[in-house]
Amino acid sequence: MFYPRKAIENRLKNLEKHLERENPILIEAVKSFKELDNIAYRMGLISREESYATQIPWWPLISILGTFSAGKSTFINSFLGTKLQTSGNQAVDDKFTVICYTNDNESRVLPGLALDADPRFPFFNISEDIEKVAPGEGERVNAYLQLKTSPTQPIKGKILIDSPGFDADAQRNSTLRITDHIIDLSDLVLVFFDARHPEPGAMKDTLEHLVSKTIQRTDSTKFLYILNQIDTAATEDNPEEVVGAWQRALSQSGLTAGKFYMIYDEATAISISDEKLQKRFKTKKDADLQAIYDRMHQVETERAYRIVGALDKTASGIENKAMPALKAAIGKWTKRVLITDAVLYAILIGLGGYVITSQDAWDKLAPSTLIDGYNSSPLMGLISLLVFFMVIFSVHIFSRKFWATRISRTLPRSDMPGNLVTAFEKNTRLLRSVFNTSPHGWNRRVARKLREVTENSGLFVQKLNDSFANPSGRAVTLNEQESTDVQSSEELPTETKVKI
Repeated sequence: MFYPRKAIENRLKNLEKHLERENPILIEAVKSFKELDNIAYRMGLISREESYATQIPWWPLISILGTFSAGKSTFINSFLGTKLQTSGNQAVDDKFTVICYTNDNESRVLPGLALDADPRFPFFNISEDIEKVAPGEGERVNAYLQLKTSPTQPIKGKILIDSPGFDADAQRNSTLRITDHIIDLSDLVLVFFDARHPEPGAMKDTLEHLVSKTIQRTDSTKFLYILNQIDTAATEDNPEEVVGAWQRALSQSGLTAGKFYMIYDEATAISISDEKLQKRFKTKKDADLQAIYDRMHQVETERAYRIVGALDKTASGIENKAMPALKAAIGKWTKRVLITDAVLYAILIGLGGYVITSQDAWDKLAPSTLIDGYNSSPLMGLISLLVFFMVIFSVHIFSRKFWATRISRTLPRSDMPGNLVTAFEKNTRLLRSVFNTSPHGWNRRVARKLREVTENSGLFVQKLNDSFANPSGRAVTLNEQESTDVQSSEELPTETKVKI
């Protein structure tokens, strides 16, 4: 069997040790990911240095996005209870900052390489994505990312990502690629807007990249839209108009429903002389801020469901996306190779016939003449036969490589559980028969294993539900709990366990 390299195995073992202390249910998910790895290795979808388990963040992930003046850093400092991020009305930080807990008594700042080279963090190998959209920039990963640690309790068990404002970074393509990446990985996305500039023009980039593109997402519920620094609206003749302008800007981008919040930071807020107005603003801020904090604390639960969902999506993607696309590509390649072979062979036969006819040498191809020639010089006969087969074989090799190159360029590069190009190339190798249209590594046993992984993901969801919900309201006795645990372990097929 094919297994990942030792480094990948060690990473997965360390992950299992961590999950054993934090969330034992997810240990079985890691084992199922290993099963998918073995299947994908055989099919050529991923290399032995890769694992599906390292392509998703296993820690609860919260992203904070918006314009540079929207108060993101102030919000983070307030949440942490310490001044970790530099704040200001101008762009003070043009890097994506990953914030996580540390056991040290002081905060530290580490370069982007710490994130790019560590599979535990959400920016693992992000330099490759940067290089694709901005050639040469992949080597400058430290210019885009940094890691900050904080010893404060609110961040414990979570990862926060503070993004630079869209209008604060001139390297837009790379910034937007990273933004799309973290949105896909995040369990919760907080989108900040500046109440001092609620008009559509000031929020153009934010509206375009964080609102318009998220409406049709299946995970759109993870987005919270926050109008920050709402205290500045108290100086307006009609404070409600500020909120109205903001909501109109959102609705013009197509967002008519969602979670909307209005907050401000009391430590930096302006003084509101009208006590009733001050109380109204504070009451609204306290309620919305508490709702945001509550949602941030829920990401640990949502993280578990996200991982199980990723497991199911990967298994389904291999069976319902990668395999059909690969099979169709192989079928197209086989058909075109055979047609090209037939055409080229016909051309060679025609040219040969023309030469023989022009030389009036048909009598030399008579069987008796060929036998006499072989008897007189066996070595020349063998060489002639070898040259004949080499020409035939060279034509076939040319057809295989030509169409393999052409078809591989048309294969989808995204929305696939792995590299479809390398899998296709594995099926067009020289030693593989052109008549074998079944993808390498695919058979009924593999299809059955994928269905088992999908079924297991459903069982994982049930176990997660049992951890958080009890629809009947009936107390579960110790014996019933033990019986349920035994039944759940029996329902998980032994085939899903990796044999090392």
